[in-house]
Amino acid sequence: MQTERFEGMAAEAARAFAEKWLPAWTGNDPARLVSFYAEDVFYCDPGIPQGVRGRPALLAYFTRLLAHNPRWMWTQRSSVPLRDGFLNLWHASIPVGTTAVEVDGACTVQLRGGLIYSNQVFFDRSELLRAIESVRGGR
Repeated sequence: MQTERFEGMAAEAARAFAEKWLPAWTGNDPARLVSFYAEDVFYCDPGIPQGVRGRPALLAYFTRLLAHNPRWMWTQRSSVPLRDGFLNLWHASIPVGTTAVEVDGACTVQLRGGLIYSNQVFFDRSELLRAIESVRGGR
């Protein structure tokens, strides 16, 4: 009986990748962000739980998403090895009106040839939605 080798990414390698990738989420440069993803990528987050497949669909989604959130900041808190990559435990500071909502979450980051082929994002967005609604209601 042959045992499969686990090919998860060590913490140092995950941190090095995250230090390049996470800053691409800030600003409004969806082409830069999508350059970290494979042509056949699968991506989902709480806003699109069904996800999107393929780089063109991801670029369209990121174009809308980053336009609404050009100043948010993402940092890695830690990582856990995951097949083909790592589980990224992150923190985001998301400006909403005159304040910022602080959010912690996790996402899978699975890579092939240095590009992300699967990225699934998980976090409780209820505080963020309340803040957005509060700003909209105050208009």
